[in-house]
Amino acid sequence: MELILKGIVTGFILSIMIGPVFFVLLETSITKGIKAAIALDLGVLVNDVVYVLIAFVFYNQVAELTKGDDASTLKLIGGVLFVIYGVVNFFKKVKETKVDPADIIGTAKGYFLLGLKGFLLNLANPMVIFYWFSVLTLGAENGGSQSSLLAFVGIILFTFFSIDFLKIIGAKKLRPLLTRSLLVALNKLIGTVFVGFGIVLIIQGILGLLVTK
Repeated sequence: MELILKGIVTGFILSIMIGPVFFVLLETSITKGIKAAIALDLGVLVNDVVYVLIAFVFYNQVAELTKGDDASTLKLIGGVLFVIYGVVNFFKKVKETKVDPADIIGTAKGYFLLGLKGFLLNLANPMVIFYWFSVLTLGAENGGSQSSLLAFVGIILFTFFSIDFLKIIGAKKLRPLLTRSLLVALNKLIGTVFVGFGIVLIIQGILGLLVTK
């Protein structure tokens, strides 16, 4: 029971953290529909699973990766990617389209590309691998077995995805208010968040490299 409660609380905290993916998820739900947002979130979830498996199988290697020059280099690379994406999104032109109140049904290829977008957005954030490594370290320090550790992570992921689903449903309520001005504002907000997040990562990376010299 303690394991379950810790997993739920950790998953809840992870889900309510306002990061770059949070805004993209809400924007996708508003502009493209629930199914599209779920496809995007599934891409994020798959990337989380990949990161967890990497951190679990290559525990010692990941431990070294999250320290010193390697960690700083990862932050620099991730920061640059986020800044580029943010600038592109900030100046992205908005097409005037009518949004049907019902869920927008796309093609299988469209959903796959949205999932890939979520996967790549999460992949570009080095803080994710640091986070999952910290979670695994915490579980190991508490003396948990491998099976209980995996169960703990599974509960976190399930809670995370469940709360994201509720956010997606909630964002749908904003769709009747959708206007060109709102879409422009959303793009600029997302662009600003990504650029700000990227700059923070770049500064952390540079400071980390300077400290280790």
